[in-house]
Amino acid sequence: MSIYKSNDYIVQSIEGNQLPISYEELEQAAKAALSPQAFSYIASGAGAEETAHKNKNAFQRYSIVPKLLNDVSELDTSISLFGKTYPTPFVLAPVGVLKQADEQGDFAVTRAASKFGIPFIQSTVSSFSIEEVGQSSDGPKWFQLYWTSLEDISFSFVKRAEEAGFEAIVVTIDTVTLGFREKDLFHGYSPLAHGYGQGNFESDDVFLSTLDEVSNSAIVDGIIKQINYPALNWSHIEKLKEKTSLPILLKGVLHPDDALRAVDCGVEGLIVSNHGGRQLDGVISSVDALPEIVNVVNGKIPVLFDSGVRRGSDALKVLALGADAVLIGRPYVYSLAVHGEQGVEQFLTTFLQDFNSSMTLSGVKDINQLKQMKIVHD
Repeated sequence: MSIYKSNDYIVQSIEGNQLPISYEELEQAAKAALSPQAFSYIASGAGAEETAHKNKNAFQRYSIVPKLLNDVSELDTSISLFGKTYPTPFVLAPVGVLKQADEQGDFAVTRAASKFGIPFIQSTVSSFSIEEVGQSSDGPKWFQLYWTSLEDISFSFVKRAEEAGFEAIVVTIDTVTLGFREKDLFHGYSPLAHGYGQGNFESDDVFLSTLDEVSNSAIVDGIIKQINYPALNWSHIEKLKEKTSLPILLKGVLHPDDALRAVDCGVEGLIVSNHGGRQLDGVISSVDALPEIVNVVNGKIPVLFDSGVRRGSDALKVLALGADAVLIGRPYVYSLAVHGEQGVEQFLTTFLQDFNSSMTLSGVKDINQLKQMKIVHD
Protein backbone atom coordinates (compact mmCIF):
# COMPACT_ATOMS: atom_id res chain seq x y z
CA MET A 1 0.00 0.00 0.00
CA SER A 2 1.28 3.50 -0.84
CA ILE A 3 0.25 6.10 1.73
CA TYR A 4 1.11 9.72 1.04
CA LYS A 5 0.73 12.32 3.76
CA SER A 6 -0.98 15.49 2.64
CA ASN A 7 1.40 17.61 0.58
CA ASP A 8 4.25 15.07 0.65
CA TYR A 9 4.43 15.33 -3.10
CA ILE A 10 4.60 19.12 -3.01
CA VAL A 11 7.77 19.24 -0.93
CA GLN A 12 9.65 16.84 -3.21
CA SER A 13 12.20 19.17 -4.75
CA ILE A 14 12.41 19.37 -8.49
CA GLU A 15 15.42 21.65 -8.38
CA GLY A 16 17.85 20.63 -11.06
CA ASN A 17 15.07 19.02 -13.05
CA GLN A 18 16.37 19.21 -16.59
CA LEU A 19 13.00 18.31 -18.08
CA PRO A 20 10.24 20.72 -19.00
CA ILE A 21 7.21 20.32 -16.74
CA SER A 22 4.44 20.56 -19.34
CA TYR A 23 3.87 17.79 -21.86
CA GLU A 24 3.89 20.23 -24.75
CA GLU A 25 7.31 21.61 -23.83
CA LEU A 26 8.60 18.09 -23.18
CA GLU A 27 7.55 17.09 -26.68
CA GLN A 28 9.41 20.06 -28.14
CA ALA A 29 12.52 19.23 -26.13
CA ALA A 30 12.41 15.67 -27.48
CA LYS A 31 12.03 17.03 -30.98
CA ALA A 32 15.20 19.04 -30.50
CA ALA A 33 17.07 16.05 -29.05
CA LEU A 34 16.12 13.47 -31.68
CA SER A 35 16.73 13.20 -35.39
CA PRO A 36 13.77 14.36 -37.48
CA GLN A 37 13.14 10.77 -38.56
CA ALA A 38 13.21 9.32 -35.04
CA PHE A 39 11.02 12.08 -33.59
CA SER A 40 8.50 11.69 -36.39
CA TYR A 41 8.36 7.93 -35.79
CA ILE A 42 7.60 8.39 -32.08
CA ALA A 43 5.30 11.38 -32.32
CA SER A 44 3.23 10.68 -35.41
CA GLY A 45 0.06 8.71 -35.91
CA ALA A 46 -1.37 6.77 -38.81
CA GLY A 47 -2.94 8.41 -41.85
CA ALA A 48 -4.07 12.00 -41.32
CA GLU A 49 -3.62 11.49 -37.54
CA GLU A 50 -7.33 11.90 -36.90
CA THR A 51 -7.25 9.25 -34.18
CA ALA A 52 -4.17 10.70 -32.54
CA HIS A 53 -5.88 14.08 -32.28
CA LYS A 54 -9.09 12.48 -31.01
CA ASN A 55 -7.21 10.86 -28.16
CA LYS A 56 -6.08 14.25 -26.91
CA ASN A 57 -9.25 16.23 -27.58
CA ALA A 58 -11.64 13.63 -26.14
CA PHE A 59 -10.24 14.13 -22.64
CA GLN A 60 -11.36 17.76 -22.71
CA ARG A 61 -14.99 16.67 -23.03
CA TYR A 62 -14.90 14.83 -19.69
CA SER A 63 -15.14 16.94 -16.55
CA ILE A 64 -14.39 16.03 -12.95
CA VAL A 65 -17.00 16.94 -10.33
CA PRO A 66 -15.10 17.24 -7.02
CA LYS A 67 -16.79 16.18 -3.80
CA LEU A 68 -15.19 18.18 -1.02
CA LEU A 69 -14.90 18.44 2.78
CA ASN A 70 -13.52 14.91 2.94
CA ASP A 71 -10.42 14.06 4.93
CA VAL A 72 -7.76 13.56 2.25
CA SER A 73 -4.76 14.06 4.53
CA GLU A 74 -3.53 10.59 3.57
CA LEU A 75 -3.73 9.21 0.04
CA ASP A 76 -3.59 5.54 -0.85
CA THR A 77 -2.76 5.13 -4.54
CA SER A 78 -2.13 1.38 -4.48
CA ILE A 79 -3.93 -1.15 -6.66
CA SER A 80 -4.08 -4.94 -6.86
CA LEU A 81 -3.79 -6.77 -10.17
CA PHE A 82 -3.42 -10.50 -10.78
CA GLY A 83 -2.67 -11.24 -7.15
CA LYS A 84 0.00 -8.54 -6.81
CA THR A 85 -0.14 -5.11 -5.20
CA TYR A 86 1.43 -2.13 -6.92
CA PRO A 87 2.01 1.26 -5.24
CA THR A 88 0.43 3.30 -8.04
CA PRO A 89 -2.24 2.68 -10.71
CA PHE A 90 0.29 3.20 -13.50
CA VAL A 91 2.06 0.95 -15.97
CA LEU A 92 4.62 1.98 -18.60
CA ALA A 93 3.23 1.02 -21.98
CA PRO A 94 5.17 -1.19 -24.38
CA VAL A 95 7.17 0.91 -26.81
CA GLY A 96 9.52 -0.76 -29.24
CA VAL A 97 12.91 0.34 -30.55
CA LEU A 98 13.65 2.51 -27.49
CA LYS A 99 17.34 2.54 -28.32
CA GLN A 100 16.62 5.17 -30.96
CA ALA A 101 15.69 7.51 -28.10
CA ASP A 102 18.63 6.63 -25.82
CA GLU A 103 21.46 4.09 -25.98
CA GLN A 104 20.30 2.48 -22.71
CA GLY A 105 16.74 2.18 -24.02
CA ASP A 106 14.74 -0.44 -22.13
CA PHE A 107 17.40 -0.67 -19.41
CA ALA A 108 17.04 3.01 -18.52
CA VAL A 109 13.25 2.87 -18.49
CA THR A 110 12.90 -0.22 -16.33
CA ARG A 111 15.49 1.07 -13.85
CA ALA A 112 13.60 4.35 -13.50
CA ALA A 113 10.22 2.60 -13.22
CA SER A 114 11.53 0.21 -10.58
CA LYS A 115 12.17 3.13 -8.21
CA PHE A 116 8.41 3.72 -8.13
CA GLY A 117 7.30 0.08 -8.25
CA ILE A 118 5.70 0.75 -11.63
CA PRO A 119 5.53 -2.22 -14.05
CA PHE A 120 7.39 -1.80 -17.32
CA ILE A 121 6.02 -3.66 -20.34
CA GLN A 122 8.84 -4.79 -22.60
CA SER A 123 8.05 -4.79 -26.31
CA THR A 124 8.57 -7.75 -28.64
CA VAL A 125 10.62 -5.39 -30.82
CA SER A 126 12.75 -4.07 -27.99
CA SER A 127 16.40 -3.22 -28.39
CA PHE A 128 17.57 -5.74 -25.80
CA SER A 129 16.65 -9.33 -24.98
CA ILE A 130 14.06 -10.51 -22.49
CA GLU A 131 16.80 -11.89 -20.28
CA GLU A 132 18.86 -8.70 -20.35
CA VAL A 133 15.87 -6.52 -19.48
CA GLY A 134 14.78 -8.99 -16.82
CA GLN A 135 18.15 -8.69 -15.10
CA SER A 136 18.46 -4.91 -15.48
CA SER A 137 16.31 -4.04 -12.44
CA ASP A 138 14.36 -5.61 -9.60
CA GLY A 139 11.15 -3.83 -10.61
CA PRO A 140 8.01 -5.52 -11.96
CA LYS A 141 7.97 -6.31 -15.68
CA TRP A 142 5.38 -7.59 -18.14
CA PHE A 143 6.06 -8.82 -21.66
CA GLN A 144 4.22 -7.54 -24.73
CA LEU A 145 3.77 -10.07 -27.52
CA TYR A 146 3.34 -9.39 -31.20
CA TRP A 147 2.11 -12.72 -32.52
CA THR A 148 4.47 -14.26 -35.05
CA SER A 149 3.59 -16.13 -38.23
CA LEU A 150 5.48 -19.10 -36.82
CA GLU A 151 3.69 -19.55 -33.51
CA ASP A 152 6.56 -21.49 -31.98
CA ILE A 153 8.51 -18.22 -31.88
CA SER A 154 5.68 -16.62 -29.89
CA PHE A 155 5.63 -19.55 -27.49
CA SER A 156 9.41 -19.34 -27.14
CA PHE A 157 9.21 -15.64 -26.22
CA VAL A 158 6.53 -16.36 -23.63
CA LYS A 159 8.51 -19.20 -22.09
CA ARG A 160 11.58 -16.98 -21.91
CA ALA A 161 9.54 -14.21 -20.24
CA GLU A 162 8.25 -16.67 -17.63
CA GLU A 163 11.75 -17.91 -16.88
CA ALA A 164 13.07 -14.33 -16.65
CA GLY A 165 10.53 -13.44 -13.94
CA PHE A 166 8.04 -11.39 -15.96
CA GLU A 167 4.61 -11.14 -14.33
CA ALA A 168 2.17 -11.00 -17.24
CA ILE A 169 1.85 -11.39 -21.02
CA VAL A 170 0.28 -8.53 -23.01
CA VAL A 171 -0.84 -9.64 -26.47
CA THR A 172 -1.22 -6.70 -28.84
CA ILE A 173 -4.11 -7.58 -31.15
CA ASP A 174 -4.43 -4.40 -33.24
CA THR A 175 -1.15 -4.75 -35.14
CA VAL A 176 -1.66 -7.76 -37.40
CA THR A 177 -0.19 -5.50 -40.07
CA LEU A 178 1.45 -2.11 -39.78
CA GLY A 179 -0.75 0.98 -39.94
CA PHE A 180 -0.42 3.35 -42.90
CA ARG A 181 1.98 5.87 -41.40
CA GLU A 182 2.38 8.69 -43.87
CA LYS A 183 5.19 10.49 -42.07
CA ASP A 184 7.35 7.37 -41.85
CA LEU A 185 6.84 6.88 -45.57
CA PHE A 186 7.76 10.51 -46.19
CA HIS A 187 11.02 10.09 -44.27
CA GLY A 188 11.65 6.62 -45.68
CA TYR A 189 12.43 5.57 -42.13
CA SER A 190 12.12 2.23 -40.35
CA PRO A 191 13.83 1.78 -36.96
CA LEU A 192 13.58 -1.98 -37.41
CA ALA A 193 15.69 -1.71 -40.55
CA HIS A 194 18.26 0.23 -38.52
CA GLY A 195 18.56 -2.66 -36.07
CA TYR A 196 16.84 -0.98 -33.10
CA GLY A 197 14.26 -3.71 -32.43
CA GLN A 198 15.92 -7.09 -32.78
CA GLY A 199 17.06 -7.84 -29.23
CA ASN A 200 14.53 -10.61 -28.62
CA PHE A 201 14.82 -12.15 -32.07
CA GLU A 202 18.59 -12.35 -32.41
CA SER A 203 18.71 -14.15 -29.05
CA ASP A 204 15.97 -16.67 -29.84
CA ASP A 205 17.01 -20.12 -31.08
CA VAL A 206 13.61 -20.87 -32.61
CA PHE A 207 13.66 -17.68 -34.67
CA LEU A 208 17.29 -18.13 -35.72
CA SER A 209 16.52 -21.64 -36.93
CA THR A 210 14.17 -20.15 -39.56
CA LEU A 211 16.95 -18.13 -41.23
CA ASP A 212 19.08 -19.33 -44.13
CA GLU A 213 21.92 -17.26 -42.71
CA VAL A 214 22.45 -15.35 -39.48
CA SER A 215 23.23 -11.83 -40.64
CA ASN A 216 21.82 -8.44 -39.72
CA SER A 217 19.86 -8.14 -42.96
CA ALA A 218 18.47 -11.67 -42.61
CA ILE A 219 17.40 -10.97 -39.02
CA VAL A 220 15.65 -7.73 -40.00
CA ASP A 221 13.88 -9.37 -42.93
CA GLY A 222 12.86 -12.27 -40.70
CA ILE A 223 11.41 -9.97 -38.04
CA ILE A 224 9.31 -8.07 -40.58
CA LYS A 225 8.06 -11.36 -42.02
CA GLN A 226 7.19 -12.79 -38.61
CA ILE A 227 5.27 -9.91 -37.05
CA ASN A 228 3.10 -9.25 -40.09
CA TYR A 229 0.37 -11.81 -39.35
CA PRO A 230 -3.21 -10.96 -40.43
CA ALA A 231 -4.36 -14.53 -39.66
CA LEU A 232 -4.32 -13.87 -35.88
CA ASN A 233 -7.63 -14.97 -34.32
CA TRP A 234 -9.23 -16.18 -31.09
CA SER A 235 -7.91 -19.70 -31.49
CA HIS A 236 -4.37 -18.39 -31.05
CA ILE A 237 -5.32 -16.81 -27.73
CA GLU A 238 -6.89 -20.07 -26.58
CA LYS A 239 -3.72 -21.93 -27.54
CA LEU A 240 -1.54 -19.39 -25.72
CA LYS A 241 -3.53 -19.98 -22.54
CA GLU A 242 -2.47 -23.61 -22.70
CA LYS A 243 1.19 -22.59 -22.97
CA THR A 244 1.55 -20.24 -20.01
CA SER A 245 0.45 -19.85 -16.43
CA LEU A 246 1.02 -16.10 -16.52
CA PRO A 247 -1.95 -13.71 -16.72
CA ILE A 248 -2.78 -12.83 -20.34
CA LEU A 249 -4.04 -9.36 -21.26
CA LEU A 250 -5.32 -8.35 -24.69
CA LYS A 251 -4.19 -4.87 -25.76
CA GLY A 252 -6.08 -3.01 -28.48
CA VAL A 253 -9.68 -3.71 -27.46
CA LEU A 254 -12.18 -1.03 -28.55
CA HIS A 255 -15.36 -2.98 -29.35
CA PRO A 256 -17.55 -4.27 -26.50
CA ASP A 257 -18.14 -7.54 -28.38
CA ASP A 258 -14.40 -8.20 -28.34
CA ALA A 259 -14.35 -7.49 -24.63
CA LEU A 260 -17.11 -10.02 -23.99
CA ARG A 261 -15.41 -12.60 -26.20
CA ALA A 262 -12.18 -12.08 -24.28
CA VAL A 263 -13.93 -12.73 -20.98
CA ASP A 264 -15.45 -15.92 -22.40
CA CYS A 265 -12.02 -16.90 -23.73
CA GLY A 266 -10.64 -16.77 -20.21
CA VAL A 267 -8.06 -14.02 -20.55
CA GLU A 268 -7.19 -12.28 -17.33
CA GLY A 269 -7.29 -8.64 -18.46
CA LEU A 270 -8.03 -6.12 -21.22
CA ILE A 271 -6.30 -2.95 -22.31
CA VAL A 272 -8.58 -0.46 -24.03
CA SER A 273 -6.28 1.08 -26.63
CA ASN A 274 -6.11 2.40 -30.18
CA HIS A 275 -2.31 2.13 -30.18
CA GLY A 276 -1.90 5.86 -29.60
CA GLY A 277 -3.47 6.54 -32.99
CA ARG A 278 -0.66 4.68 -34.76
CA GLN A 279 -2.65 1.88 -36.37
CA LEU A 280 -6.11 2.42 -37.86
CA ASP A 281 -6.85 6.10 -38.40
CA GLY A 282 -10.39 7.35 -37.85
CA VAL A 283 -11.29 5.01 -34.99
CA ILE A 284 -12.93 5.94 -31.72
CA SER A 285 -10.76 7.58 -29.08
CA SER A 286 -9.72 5.20 -26.32
CA VAL A 287 -11.33 7.27 -23.58
CA ASP A 288 -14.66 7.29 -25.46
CA ALA A 289 -14.47 3.51 -25.88
CA LEU A 290 -13.69 2.88 -22.22
CA PRO A 291 -17.07 3.34 -20.45
CA GLU A 292 -18.96 0.82 -22.58
CA ILE A 293 -16.24 -1.78 -22.21
CA VAL A 294 -16.13 -1.28 -18.45
CA ASN A 295 -19.90 -1.70 -18.43
CA VAL A 296 -20.01 -4.97 -20.39
CA VAL A 297 -17.06 -6.51 -18.54
CA ASN A 298 -18.81 -5.63 -15.27
CA GLY A 299 -15.85 -6.33 -13.05
CA LYS A 300 -15.21 -9.88 -14.26
CA ILE A 301 -11.62 -9.05 -15.23
CA PRO A 302 -9.48 -5.90 -14.93
CA VAL A 303 -9.82 -3.26 -17.63
CA LEU A 304 -6.72 -1.17 -18.20
CA PHE A 305 -6.42 1.94 -20.34
CA ASP A 306 -3.92 3.15 -22.93
CA SER A 307 -3.66 6.04 -25.43
CA GLY A 308 -3.61 9.76 -24.85
CA VAL A 309 -2.75 10.15 -21.15
CA ARG A 310 -0.50 13.17 -20.81
CA ARG A 311 -1.18 14.54 -17.33
CA GLY A 312 -2.28 13.37 -13.90
CA SER A 313 -5.74 14.81 -14.45
CA ASP A 314 -6.12 12.64 -17.58
CA ALA A 315 -5.33 9.57 -15.49
CA LEU A 316 -7.81 10.71 -12.85
CA LYS A 317 -10.58 10.86 -15.47
CA VAL A 318 -9.72 7.42 -16.83
CA LEU A 319 -9.86 5.83 -13.39
CA ALA A 320 -13.12 7.65 -12.63
CA LEU A 321 -14.54 6.12 -15.81
CA GLY A 322 -13.80 2.67 -14.44
CA ALA A 323 -10.29 1.71 -15.56
CA ASP A 324 -8.32 -0.41 -13.11
CA ALA A 325 -4.92 0.90 -14.20
CA VAL A 326 -3.48 3.39 -16.67
CA LEU A 327 -0.70 2.96 -19.22
CA ILE A 328 1.66 5.84 -20.00
CA GLY A 329 3.45 5.90 -23.35
CA ARG A 330 4.88 8.82 -25.32
CA PRO A 331 5.66 11.09 -22.33
CA TYR A 332 8.19 8.68 -20.87
CA VAL A 333 9.76 8.10 -24.30
CA TYR A 334 10.22 11.84 -24.75
CA SER A 335 11.73 12.03 -21.26
CA LEU A 336 14.11 9.22 -22.17
CA ALA A 337 15.17 11.08 -25.32
CA VAL A 338 15.80 14.33 -23.44
CA HIS A 339 17.66 13.05 -20.40
CA GLY A 340 17.91 9.26 -20.37
CA GLU A 341 17.16 7.31 -17.21
CA GLN A 342 17.17 10.43 -15.05
CA GLY A 343 14.71 12.01 -17.44
CA VAL A 344 12.26 9.12 -17.06
CA GLU A 345 12.65 9.27 -13.27
CA GLN A 346 12.05 13.01 -13.25
CA PHE A 347 9.00 12.65 -15.46
CA LEU A 348 7.50 9.98 -13.21
CA THR A 349 8.15 12.13 -10.14
CA THR A 350 6.30 15.13 -11.57
CA PHE A 351 3.53 12.99 -13.08
CA LEU A 352 2.84 11.39 -9.71
CA GLN A 353 2.88 14.81 -8.06
CA ASP A 354 0.30 15.96 -10.57
CA PHE A 355 -1.85 12.86 -10.04
CA ASN A 356 -1.70 13.01 -6.24
CA SER A 357 -2.58 16.70 -6.28
CA SER A 358 -5.53 15.98 -8.57
CA MET A 359 -6.77 13.24 -6.22
CA THR A 360 -6.54 15.54 -3.20
CA LEU A 361 -8.35 18.40 -4.89
CA SER A 362 -11.08 16.03 -6.10
CA GLY A 363 -11.79 14.96 -2.53
CA VAL A 364 -10.84 11.29 -2.91
CA LYS A 365 -8.29 9.45 -0.79
CA ASP A 366 -7.94 6.08 -2.53
CA ILE A 367 -8.51 4.40 -5.86
CA ASN A 368 -11.81 2.82 -4.84
CA GLN A 369 -13.23 6.24 -3.98
CA LEU A 370 -11.78 7.61 -7.19
CA LYS A 371 -13.64 5.01 -9.25
CA GLN A 372 -16.89 6.23 -7.67
CA MET A 373 -16.15 9.87 -8.37
CA LYS A 374 -18.65 11.78 -10.48
CA ILE A 375 -17.50 12.65 -13.97
CA VAL A 376 -19.62 14.25 -16.69
CA HIS A 377 -19.36 14.29 -20.48
CA ASP A 378 -19.93 17.54 -22.35
